[in-house]
Amino acid sequence: MTENLPTPRPARSVAVLGTGTMGFPMARNLAGAGLEVRAWNRTRAKAEPLAAHGVRVTDTPAEAVDGADVVLTILHDGPATLDAMRQAAPGLRPGTVWAQSATVGLSGLDDLAAFARDGGLVFVDAPVLGTKQPAESGQLVVLAAGPEPARTVLAPVFDGIGSRTLWVGDSGEQGAASRLKLVANSWVLTVTNGTAEALALAEGLGVDPRAFLDAVAGGPLDMGYLRAKSEMLLSGHLEASVATRTAEKDARLIVEAGRRAGVRLDVAAAGAERFRRAIEKGHGEQDMAASYFASFDG
Repeated sequence: MTENLPTPRPARSVAVLGTGTMGFPMARNLAGAGLEVRAWNRTRAKAEPLAAHGVRVTDTPAEAVDGADVVLTILHDGPATLDAMRQAAPGLRPGTVWAQSATVGLSGLDDLAAFARDGGLVFVDAPVLGTKQPAESGQLVVLAAGPEPARTVLAPVFDGIGSRTLWVGDSGEQGAASRLKLVANSWVLTVTNGTAEALALAEGLGVDPRAFLDAVAGGPLDMGYLRAKSEMLLSGHLEASVATRTAEKDARLIVEAGRRAGVRLDVAAAGAERFRRAIEKGHGEQDMAASYFASFDG
Protein backbone atom coordinates (compact mmCIF):
# COMPACT_ATOMS: atom_id res chain seq x y z
CA MET A 1 0.00 0.00 0.00
CA THR A 2 1.37 3.42 -0.98
CA GLU A 3 0.74 5.02 2.42
CA ASN A 4 3.27 2.61 3.97
CA LEU A 5 6.07 3.93 1.78
CA PRO A 6 8.26 6.48 3.61
CA THR A 7 9.76 9.48 1.81
CA PRO A 8 11.13 7.75 -1.29
CA ARG A 9 14.84 7.58 -2.03
CA PRO A 10 16.65 5.44 -4.59
CA ALA A 11 17.25 1.91 -3.38
CA ARG A 12 20.66 1.00 -2.06
CA SER A 13 19.96 -2.65 -1.29
CA VAL A 14 17.97 -5.33 -3.08
CA ALA A 15 17.04 -8.93 -2.37
CA VAL A 16 16.74 -11.16 -5.43
CA LEU A 17 14.62 -14.26 -4.93
CA GLY A 18 15.25 -16.71 -7.77
CA THR A 19 18.60 -17.04 -9.54
CA GLY A 20 17.74 -19.12 -12.57
CA THR A 21 18.31 -18.25 -16.23
CA MET A 22 17.08 -14.69 -15.71
CA GLY A 23 17.60 -14.05 -12.01
CA PHE A 24 21.29 -14.97 -11.93
CA PRO A 25 22.46 -12.33 -14.43
CA MET A 26 20.00 -9.80 -13.02
CA ALA A 27 21.51 -10.20 -9.53
CA ARG A 28 25.04 -10.00 -10.94
CA ASN A 29 24.25 -6.82 -12.88
CA LEU A 30 22.64 -5.19 -9.85
CA ALA A 31 25.80 -5.83 -7.84
CA GLY A 32 27.84 -4.45 -10.73
CA ALA A 33 25.71 -1.30 -10.61
CA GLY A 34 26.83 -0.71 -7.03
CA LEU A 35 23.81 -2.00 -5.13
CA GLU A 36 24.09 -4.21 -2.08
CA VAL A 37 22.60 -7.49 -3.30
CA ARG A 38 21.47 -10.53 -1.38
CA ALA A 39 20.21 -13.52 -3.32
CA TRP A 40 18.32 -16.70 -2.54
CA ASN A 41 17.54 -19.68 -4.72
CA ARG A 42 15.71 -22.87 -3.89
CA THR A 43 18.79 -24.80 -5.03
CA ARG A 44 21.56 -22.85 -3.31
CA ALA A 45 24.31 -24.27 -5.53
CA LYS A 46 22.88 -22.36 -8.50
CA ALA A 47 23.27 -19.09 -6.62
CA GLU A 48 26.70 -19.74 -5.12
CA PRO A 49 28.74 -18.41 -8.09
CA LEU A 50 27.19 -14.99 -7.48
CA ALA A 51 29.41 -14.63 -4.43
CA ALA A 52 32.34 -14.01 -6.76
CA HIS A 53 30.46 -10.92 -8.02
CA GLY A 54 29.90 -9.44 -4.57
CA VAL A 55 26.44 -10.89 -3.96
CA ARG A 56 25.69 -12.33 -0.54
CA VAL A 57 24.00 -15.71 -1.03
CA THR A 58 21.57 -16.60 1.75
CA ASP A 59 20.06 -19.82 3.04
CA THR A 60 16.50 -18.54 3.34
CA PRO A 61 14.26 -15.95 1.68
CA ALA A 62 13.74 -14.28 5.08
CA GLU A 63 17.48 -13.75 5.45
CA ALA A 64 17.70 -12.30 1.95
CA VAL A 65 14.93 -9.72 2.40
CA ASP A 66 15.78 -8.61 5.93
CA GLY A 67 16.47 -4.86 5.75
CA ALA A 68 16.39 -4.71 1.92
CA ASP A 69 14.98 -1.58 0.29
CA VAL A 70 13.60 -3.65 -2.60
CA VAL A 71 12.60 -7.28 -3.03
CA LEU A 72 12.82 -8.52 -6.62
CA THR A 73 11.20 -11.88 -7.37
CA ILE A 74 11.97 -13.73 -10.59
CA LEU A 75 10.78 -17.29 -10.05
CA HIS A 76 9.10 -19.85 -12.32
CA ASP A 77 5.45 -19.03 -11.70
CA GLY A 78 2.90 -17.61 -9.30
CA PRO A 79 2.79 -20.51 -6.80
CA ALA A 80 6.61 -20.63 -6.56
CA THR A 81 6.70 -16.86 -6.01
CA LEU A 82 4.00 -16.93 -3.35
CA ASP A 83 5.75 -19.78 -1.55
CA ALA A 84 9.05 -17.86 -1.51
CA MET A 85 7.39 -14.70 -0.23
CA ARG A 86 5.62 -16.61 2.52
CA GLN A 87 9.01 -17.95 3.57
CA ALA A 88 10.36 -14.39 3.40
CA ALA A 89 7.59 -12.99 5.61
CA PRO A 90 9.57 -12.97 8.89
CA GLY A 91 12.15 -10.66 7.27
CA LEU A 92 9.71 -8.31 5.53
CA ARG A 93 8.65 -4.95 6.93
CA PRO A 94 5.66 -2.81 5.96
CA GLY A 95 6.58 -0.32 3.26
CA THR A 96 9.12 -2.57 1.53
CA VAL A 97 8.90 -2.23 -2.23
CA TRP A 98 8.29 -5.56 -3.95
CA ALA A 99 8.93 -5.77 -7.70
CA GLN A 100 7.38 -8.97 -9.05
CA SER A 101 9.14 -9.74 -12.34
CA ALA A 102 8.08 -13.27 -13.30
CA THR A 103 5.34 -14.21 -15.76
CA VAL A 104 2.61 -15.32 -13.36
CA GLY A 105 -0.63 -14.75 -15.28
CA LEU A 106 -3.66 -12.88 -14.01
CA SER A 107 -4.87 -15.31 -11.36
CA GLY A 108 -1.32 -15.69 -10.06
CA LEU A 109 -0.99 -11.92 -9.87
CA ASP A 110 -4.20 -11.67 -7.84
CA ASP A 111 -2.76 -14.00 -5.20
CA LEU A 112 0.53 -12.08 -5.02
CA ALA A 113 -1.21 -8.71 -4.77
CA ALA A 114 -3.34 -10.03 -1.90
CA PHE A 115 -0.21 -11.20 -0.07
CA ALA A 116 1.37 -7.76 -0.53
CA ARG A 117 -1.77 -6.03 0.69
CA ASP A 118 -1.94 -8.20 3.81
CA GLY A 119 1.72 -7.52 4.60
CA GLY A 120 1.64 -3.79 3.91
CA LEU A 121 4.14 -4.14 1.05
CA VAL A 122 4.32 -1.70 -1.85
CA PHE A 123 3.51 -3.96 -4.78
CA VAL A 124 4.91 -3.24 -8.24
CA ASP A 125 3.94 -5.43 -11.18
CA ALA A 126 7.18 -5.53 -13.19
CA PRO A 127 7.61 -8.41 -15.67
CA VAL A 128 10.48 -8.12 -18.12
CA LEU A 129 10.74 -8.53 -21.87
CA GLY A 130 13.85 -10.37 -22.99
CA THR A 131 15.56 -13.70 -22.62
CA LYS A 132 18.92 -14.98 -21.41
CA GLN A 133 21.21 -12.82 -23.54
CA PRO A 134 19.46 -9.49 -22.80
CA ALA A 135 19.38 -10.43 -19.12
CA GLU A 136 23.12 -11.07 -19.18
CA SER A 137 23.88 -7.78 -20.89
CA GLY A 138 21.47 -5.73 -18.76
CA GLN A 139 19.29 -4.92 -21.78
CA LEU A 140 15.91 -6.16 -20.60
CA VAL A 141 12.81 -4.02 -21.10
CA VAL A 142 10.98 -3.63 -17.80
CA LEU A 143 7.20 -3.37 -18.04
CA ALA A 144 6.07 -1.78 -14.81
CA ALA A 145 2.94 -0.68 -12.98
CA GLY A 146 3.01 0.74 -9.49
CA PRO A 147 2.59 3.89 -7.38
CA GLU A 148 4.60 6.98 -8.24
CA PRO A 149 6.75 7.02 -5.04
CA ALA A 150 7.96 3.48 -5.75
CA ARG A 151 9.40 4.60 -9.07
CA THR A 152 12.07 6.67 -7.34
CA VAL A 153 13.01 3.71 -5.15
CA LEU A 154 13.15 1.31 -8.09
CA ALA A 155 15.04 3.53 -10.54
CA PRO A 156 18.55 2.15 -9.79
CA VAL A 157 17.20 -1.41 -9.75
CA PHE A 158 15.47 -1.20 -13.11
CA ASP A 159 18.38 0.76 -14.58
CA GLY A 160 20.69 -2.02 -13.42
CA ILE A 161 18.81 -4.79 -15.21
CA GLY A 162 17.33 -3.09 -18.25
CA SER A 163 17.81 -0.75 -21.17
CA ARG A 164 14.53 1.01 -20.48
CA THR A 165 11.48 0.92 -18.23
CA LEU A 166 7.98 1.32 -19.62
CA TRP A 167 5.56 2.45 -16.90
CA VAL A 168 2.03 1.47 -17.91
CA GLY A 169 -0.01 2.02 -14.76
CA ASP A 170 0.04 3.39 -11.22
CA SER A 171 -1.32 0.26 -9.52
CA GLY A 172 0.51 -3.04 -9.40
CA GLU A 173 -2.63 -4.81 -8.23
CA GLN A 174 -4.48 -4.07 -11.48
CA GLY A 175 -1.85 -5.97 -13.46
CA ALA A 176 -1.44 -3.59 -16.41
CA ALA A 177 2.18 -4.66 -16.88
CA SER A 178 1.42 -8.39 -16.65
CA ARG A 179 -1.41 -7.97 -19.16
CA LEU A 180 1.00 -6.31 -21.59
CA LYS A 181 3.55 -9.06 -20.97
CA LEU A 182 1.00 -11.75 -21.82
CA VAL A 183 0.18 -10.00 -25.10
CA ALA A 184 3.87 -9.72 -25.97
CA ASN A 185 4.51 -13.35 -25.03
CA SER A 186 1.59 -14.48 -27.18
CA TRP A 187 3.39 -13.01 -30.18
CA VAL A 188 6.78 -14.49 -29.20
CA LEU A 189 5.32 -17.98 -28.79
CA THR A 190 3.35 -17.71 -32.04
CA VAL A 191 6.52 -16.81 -33.98
CA THR A 192 8.45 -19.60 -32.25
CA ASN A 193 5.86 -22.25 -33.07
CA GLY A 194 5.45 -20.92 -36.60
CA THR A 195 9.19 -21.17 -37.20
CA ALA A 196 9.28 -24.68 -35.77
CA GLU A 197 6.37 -25.85 -37.94
CA ALA A 198 7.78 -24.28 -41.12
CA LEU A 199 11.12 -26.04 -40.65
CA ALA A 200 9.35 -29.30 -39.77
CA LEU A 201 7.26 -29.04 -42.93
CA ALA A 202 10.39 -28.39 -44.96
CA GLU A 203 11.91 -31.55 -43.49
CA GLY A 204 8.81 -33.56 -44.29
CA LEU A 205 8.59 -32.30 -47.87
CA GLY A 206 12.28 -32.68 -48.59
CA VAL A 207 12.80 -28.91 -48.91
CA ASP A 208 16.12 -27.36 -47.90
CA PRO A 209 15.15 -25.13 -44.95
CA ARG A 210 17.80 -22.62 -45.96
CA ALA A 211 15.99 -22.24 -49.29
CA PHE A 212 12.92 -21.17 -47.32
CA LEU A 213 15.01 -18.63 -45.38
CA ASP A 214 16.51 -17.35 -48.63
CA ALA A 215 13.03 -16.99 -50.15
CA VAL A 216 11.84 -14.64 -47.40
CA ALA A 217 15.18 -12.84 -46.86
CA GLY A 218 14.89 -9.07 -46.66
CA GLY A 219 11.13 -9.00 -47.18
CA PRO A 220 8.21 -8.28 -44.86
CA LEU A 221 8.05 -11.95 -43.81
CA ASP A 222 11.66 -11.95 -42.61
CA MET A 223 12.57 -11.16 -39.00
CA GLY A 224 15.41 -11.59 -36.54
CA TYR A 225 13.48 -14.04 -34.37
CA LEU A 226 12.85 -16.33 -37.34
CA ARG A 227 16.58 -16.30 -38.04
CA ALA A 228 17.59 -16.92 -34.45
CA LYS A 229 15.23 -19.84 -33.83
CA SER A 230 15.94 -21.36 -37.26
CA GLU A 231 19.67 -21.26 -36.61
CA MET A 232 19.18 -23.03 -33.29
CA LEU A 233 17.32 -25.85 -35.01
CA LEU A 234 19.65 -26.09 -38.01
CA SER A 235 22.76 -26.16 -35.83
CA GLY A 236 21.25 -28.47 -33.22
CA HIS A 237 22.38 -26.08 -30.47
CA LEU A 238 19.25 -25.71 -28.36
CA GLU A 239 20.66 -24.17 -25.21
CA ALA A 240 17.63 -22.49 -23.71
CA SER A 241 17.03 -18.77 -23.86
CA VAL A 242 13.49 -19.72 -22.83
CA ALA A 243 13.02 -23.37 -21.96
CA THR A 244 10.20 -25.36 -23.56
CA ARG A 245 8.84 -26.09 -20.09
CA THR A 246 8.60 -22.36 -19.37
CA ALA A 247 7.03 -21.68 -22.77
CA GLU A 248 4.30 -24.21 -22.08
CA LYS A 249 3.57 -22.56 -18.74
CA ASP A 250 3.38 -19.14 -20.38
CA ALA A 251 1.17 -20.40 -23.21
CA ARG A 252 -1.33 -21.82 -20.74
CA LEU A 253 -1.34 -18.56 -18.77
CA ILE A 254 -2.09 -16.70 -22.01
CA VAL A 255 -4.99 -19.02 -22.83
CA GLU A 256 -6.33 -18.66 -19.28
CA ALA A 257 -6.13 -14.85 -19.48
CA GLY A 258 -7.96 -14.90 -22.80
CA ARG A 259 -10.68 -17.12 -21.39
CA ARG A 260 -11.05 -14.80 -18.42
CA ALA A 261 -11.47 -11.87 -20.83
CA GLY A 262 -13.88 -13.74 -23.11
CA VAL A 263 -11.29 -14.06 -25.88
CA ARG A 264 -10.75 -17.42 -27.56
CA LEU A 265 -7.07 -18.05 -28.36
CA ASP A 266 -6.95 -21.11 -30.60
CA VAL A 267 -3.36 -20.59 -31.78
CA ALA A 268 -2.04 -20.15 -28.24
CA ALA A 269 -3.90 -23.27 -27.07
CA ALA A 270 -2.48 -25.31 -29.95
CA GLY A 271 0.97 -23.91 -29.18
CA ALA A 272 0.70 -24.99 -25.55
CA GLU A 273 -0.10 -28.50 -26.75
CA ARG A 274 2.94 -28.49 -29.07
CA PHE A 275 5.17 -27.51 -26.16
CA ARG A 276 3.62 -30.27 -24.04
CA ARG A 277 4.39 -32.88 -26.67
CA ALA A 278 7.97 -31.62 -27.00
CA ILE A 279 8.39 -31.90 -23.23
CA GLU A 280 6.97 -35.42 -23.35
CA LYS A 281 9.65 -36.25 -25.93
CA GLY A 282 12.39 -35.11 -23.54
CA HIS A 283 12.97 -31.52 -24.72
CA GLY A 284 11.61 -29.67 -21.70
CA GLU A 285 14.89 -28.04 -20.71
CA GLN A 286 15.93 -27.17 -24.26
CA ASP A 287 15.03 -23.91 -25.96
CA MET A 288 11.38 -23.53 -26.87
CA ALA A 289 12.34 -23.87 -30.54
CA ALA A 290 12.26 -27.58 -29.67
CA SER A 291 8.54 -27.26 -30.43
CA TYR A 292 9.87 -28.53 -33.79
CA PHE A 293 10.00 -32.08 -32.42
CA ALA A 294 6.29 -32.02 -31.64
CA SER A 295 5.67 -32.24 -35.40
CA PHE A 296 6.92 -35.81 -35.65
CA ASP A 297 5.65 -39.09 -34.29
CA GLY A 298 8.00 -41.43 -32.51
